[in-house]
Amino acid sequence: MYDIIGDIHGHVEALQALLLKLGYRERNGAWRHPERTAIFVGDLIDRGPHQIETVRLVRDMVEAGAARITLGNHEYNALLWATPDPEHPGEFMRRHIEKHRHQHRAFLEAVGDGSKLHEECLRFFETFPLWLDLPGLSVVHACWHPVMQERLRPNLVDETAPRERLAVLARKGSDTEEALEILLKGVEEKLPDPMSFMDKDGHERREVRLRWWLGPGATFRAAALIDEATLKHLPETPVPGAALLGVASGPPRFFGHYWMKGEPILMSPRAVCVDWSIAAGGILAAYRFDGEPELSADRFVTAA
Repeated sequence: MYDIIGDIHGHVEALQALLLKLGYRERNGAWRHPERTAIFVGDLIDRGPHQIETVRLVRDMVEAGAARITLGNHEYNALLWATPDPEHPGEFMRRHIEKHRHQHRAFLEAVGDGSKLHEECLRFFETFPLWLDLPGLSVVHACWHPVMQERLRPNLVDETAPRERLAVLARKGSDTEEALEILLKGVEEKLPDPMSFMDKDGHERREVRLRWWLGPGATFRAAALIDEATLKHLPETPVPGAALLGVASGPPRFFGHYWMKGEPILMSPRAVCVDWSIAAGGILAAYRFDGEPELSADRFVTAA
């Protein structure tokens, strides 16, 4: 029995409230449930007010065996920020430019860039697997993509990517970097020219993130993950290629990442997003999974 918990982004008070509601209690140094295991989909850090407290709470649960976790794109970015670029001495795999620093500022200011605490957090992050393939369910941060998983698998250690391997795997333009980007940030497709839009951080984008869980043949307007005002201007033409994977068979896929709004709903009978935008004034949500063959929206639990 699992409780799959969405992106937290430093909102430890909401996490504590949700754990209480789910029946977890703090015992022997960690939050635990007598019968259930929590699964975090990643993105513990950045944006919110309690960075260190969030990491410590989740780390204590994982180390106690009360929780499992997958790597989020924000932990991935944190690892790359601190990983030297072997091809460019003095540089890092994630460049220390203002755009990246702004995205990562809440965490860096909380831990101190390069501090002992910073290194302690990074050592924890690099133990996160890129996905969990468990009996009856699958969990990944953004996109369950078997082709990309197979591309990465020979380079991983128990589905994890230690920093020394990230220096190779995350090389810009490589096949493995593409695979990491898809698993941790989702599938994107170029919009028809000359369309573009502004993302939530104010950056212009010409590629749109897709609802990969829809089946092939869905249109840009149905599949694009952008604001409603922009969405209505997209064409009713099918998304090209194999960008849409569908979830027609196999175990349910659980993921976070997508900043959903409103009350939690299922993405499809076999696809569940548990990120309901706590970092943007939304709610922290969990799905209580007991192996049921048919998923149901009444299995969501949210922090009050």
